[in-house]
Amino acid sequence: MKRPVILPVILIVGTVDTKSDEIGFMREQVQAAGGQALIMDVGVLAKGQVAPDIANTDVAAAAGVTLQQVMDSGDENSAMALMAQGASALAAQLQREGRIDGLLVLGGTMGTDLALDVASSLPLGVPKVVLSTVAFSPLLPPERMPPDLMMVLWAGGLYGLNSLCQSALAQAAGAVVGACRVARAPRFARPVVGMTSLGSSCLKYMVQLKPELDRRGFDLAVFHTTGMGGRAFESLAAQGQFACVMDFSLQEMVNQMGGSVVSAGPDRLMGAGLKGVPMIVAPGATDLVDYPAWGQIPERFAGRPSHDHNRLIASVGIDADMRREFARELASRLRQAQGPVHLVLPLQGIEEWDRPGAPLHDAEGLAALMDECSQCDWGRAEVSRIDAHINDAAFVQQVLAVFDDWLARGLVKKDAP
Repeated sequence: MKRPVILPVILIVGTVDTKSDEIGFMREQVQAAGGQALIMDVGVLAKGQVAPDIANTDVAAAAGVTLQQVMDSGDENSAMALMAQGASALAAQLQREGRIDGLLVLGGTMGTDLALDVASSLPLGVPKVVLSTVAFSPLLPPERMPPDLMMVLWAGGLYGLNSLCQSALAQAAGAVVGACRVARAPRFARPVVGMTSLGSSCLKYMVQLKPELDRRGFDLAVFHTTGMGGRAFESLAAQGQFACVMDFSLQEMVNQMGGSVVSAGPDRLMGAGLKGVPMIVAPGATDLVDYPAWGQIPERFAGRPSHDHNRLIASVGIDADMRREFARELASRLRQAQGPVHLVLPLQGIEEWDRPGAPLHDAEGLAALMDECSQCDWGRAEVSRIDAHINDAAFVQQVLAVFDDWLARGLVKKDAP
């Protein structure tokens, strides 16, 4: 039974051997903000001035090795990888047992590498703050960042506890304690349909589907598929939090294939399927690869039609060969699904900018996608083709027909998770 949160307990993770002063200061700031600190030592060199609550020997043991084996593992990188494994296992166990409410990790590149693993071991909604010298750096691959991660730049603190460093440490401590005090776990009073989309200027189906699902007794959660949104969607789907998913915006898959930084990682589309959650799928916006609008079009796509969505993000159309490649990859992932799957193929287009006269219209590319889909092995998945655009009412009606059929047959459950 989880204890009531009166004074939130913050798990502070760091290398006590080299960062005793900083960790001790963070403990004081957590306590000053109204929290309790639980310190985990992931250092391997020597004892520090702060006595940890969870010793480095315990962290090593959680990884199935001794501390001496960690030190003898070869180099600093392999040693920290083992400590990351143990720290992640212990953090997850503490959270499951209701013994911690939030996470605070301090590190440079080495500590941040470990921090991403530890943060990823905790469920969505558990406050996670990482104080890092590479906060939000391009060095951090999107697939390793938890979608609800908060980061604070560890400015001026690489060596020594100065006033600038103290300011960053105090801010991070206050952020995680404050988040724990006001955090609200999802209640799921009604069953939830998880849906993916882009902004309504590109994909519009959620506008019509939301009231229809509400009338049927379901809440709708729409995830913006710009990398972190897809990560959050996959995490919740894999936890079985959705009664059904309507995964209609798969652009993150194409982004991953095209080497874009706007990625949800290599496991996109797998969370719900491997969990057996009913899936209605469409290839929305899979004619595009995103790239930073303030940069250059990737060389691979030079000369292709493009669209600047705003000053942050732009999209470039992919060619027919890549659209065929995507269709094959889509079929491969859907064949692995353990529950009901229905693929809806809108033959007249898959996002607003691909209509005739729009900047990314590509009749040849769309035909290649649909032709390849007709040749793919979809396994147990059902496939329906509709002579409509994905943003037309006919698409919404087809989706609802599938959903209602599954609901009547008991494949979609009306019980909240």
